[in-house]
Amino acid sequence: MVPVVTPAEMRAIDAAAPEPVDELIRRAGAAVARAAIDLLGGTYGRTVNVVVGSGNNGADGRDAAERLRRRGIRVRVIEAVICPPVLPAADLVIDAAYGTGYRHDPSRPWHGPDVAGALVLAVDIPSGIDGVTGARADTGRVVRADRTITFQALKPGLLFADGPACSGEVIVADIGLDTSHVSCHLVDAGDVARWWPRRDTDAHKWHAAVKVIAGSKSMPGAAELCTAAALRGGSGLVSLSAPGCAPRTRSEVVQHGIGTADFADEALADIDRFGALVIGPGLGRDDETMRAACECIRDATVPTLVDGDAIHAASQNAGGAGPLLRTRHRTTVVTPHDGEFGNLTGQRPGADRIASCRAAAAEFDSHILLKGPTTVIAAPPSATPDPDPERARDSNDRAPVLIVDRGDERLATAGSGDVLAGLLGAALAAGIEPLHACAAAAFIHAAAADLGPAVGLVAGDIVDLLPAAIAALR
Repeated sequence: MVPVVTPAEMRAIDAAAPEPVDELIRRAGAAVARAAIDLLGGTYGRTVNVVVGSGNNGADGRDAAERLRRRGIRVRVIEAVICPPVLPAADLVIDAAYGTGYRHDPSRPWHGPDVAGALVLAVDIPSGIDGVTGARADTGRVVRADRTITFQALKPGLLFADGPACSGEVIVADIGLDTSHVSCHLVDAGDVARWWPRRDTDAHKWHAAVKVIAGSKSMPGAAELCTAAALRGGSGLVSLSAPGCAPRTRSEVVQHGIGTADFADEALADIDRFGALVIGPGLGRDDETMRAACECIRDATVPTLVDGDAIHAASQNAGGAGPLLRTRHRTTVVTPHDGEFGNLTGQRPGADRIASCRAAAAEFDSHILLKGPTTVIAAPPSATPDPDPERARDSNDRAPVLIVDRGDERLATAGSGDVLAGLLGAALAAGIEPLHACAAAAFIHAAAADLGPAVGLVAGDIVDLLPAAIAALR
């Protein structure tokens, strides 16, 4: 996993380092120079413009400039405060103007210069991009980088909003700082390969069995996609209870007919035989169904994934979602998109999506998987109790968070969330630690979509590609 820290956290890490600031600048400058030469493909006859500010970001750029000069490259160092609107011709521009230290000044906004076709290497983060949210810090122009080199840890601004489009390829350079205490990380394929279980040779059909309560007369397809994804994700048995309907599921899915009201006891009659419950995809929102869904969430004795219409049910619960979710005393995972998050908490996620997700996890004592172009998963503080009472008071800020940045716009298709719910249900039923289960399911879900067509991908395609995506990890 790759650590992710805010600019404020990075400043604290810098301050705690035993090395003096000058030594850290030298290490950073050396890393920038290496990245520049690699991007240039050599040094002979090359010209580089280095735009520098007055802070540490500029100091890194100045150190790199001197190193490049010593390698025979023609270097121009240009002060950010007097940067011309169009830079002189060069092979490469190094953006060391502000990095994460940029502060918007309405009287003097940063207008990134025209680089006249040169390649661009950003230092830490493209200047003008907010290091926490990834948003453009003002209406000034941000120079899009072909590559960004950041130090020791990713910054959230590289992962959200405008950040990814402006940063190009991102490289994390190790300059010897200690990030062992960091609580937020970006997930990679190696992590998912370690977490995703292999089926034991003596496994039976009840291994990782999943109970699904989903579907309705108007939305039977949600139940079909969810149950199929659970099977393709490794569940040995999937049982579906669909209120008031019989979806056209795979023949391997066990179906139990239930009514649209007062179905909790019937739907949960054999719940202890299952490893997890998935509730919500396509349930519909009539009052009786919502009341019964809340009863199922409350009474389920296994890890429970609350998705889709079950999120709406929890939001409409008497007293709000908090009393329902906090009193479960079992693993609870809630998987909202931005609109559902707003219904659940009273407001949509803020610009700092990590902070919003962490706050919701703490409020509901649940694992929250916040969907979006970059997925954020936060564990509740209770999942990692801290024996130190002084630190425990600040536990919300330190509760573990995992980020998945795999996937693209193809996942924004009807039924995609139902597939994720079924896949995650299989992971929870297999006994994967809930935070890892959420991140692994989100990663594999996106990896399956990556294997599909560039145009015309539908949710059913993702289901069919799940086995190949899982196999590719191994």
